[in-house]
Amino acid sequence: MCEYGESGALGLVLNRPTIITLNSVLESVNSEELLYIGGPVAQDSLHFIFRNNYNIEGAVKLGDNLYWGGNFEQVLDLFNNNLANAEDFRFFLGYSGWEGGQLENEFKANSWIVSHVETEDIFDIEPANLWREMLKSMGGKYKMLSNYPIDPRLN
Repeated sequence: MCEYGESGALGLVLNRPTIITLNSVLESVNSEELLYIGGPVAQDSLHFIFRNNYNIEGAVKLGDNLYWGGNFEQVLDLFNNNLANAEDFRFFLGYSGWEGGQLENEFKANSWIVSHVETEDIFDIEPANLWREMLKSMGGKYKMLSNYPIDPRLN
């Protein structure tokens, strides 16, 4: 979750990499990092999160060693001058958005499983395994859910 307030919320899906690289979208950047689908809203927009404070102007601190957004020109300079570790950044096309009260109603309807995530988990766990690993870390019935097939008909 990147923003949350009375008017709504904005978040990013963390485990949906694409086959599109950053430099295929922005030829001016020296990075072959894969882009992720951040959500269904405004998929022509680019968002980014990063760890390790690179002192990027306008970045919002989301948690322990986790930042969102900021001056993208600074990010380009960091990459083009080999001053950034690509493993510290994730780039997203689009975002997930909720109107005021919508997310709360989804929580009340048990549409979400809420888990604490460490910054290292976001960047170090293979994206395809992130959901499963978060459920396992919650233990109990959630650990059992972590082995549930995406399509139960295939079980």
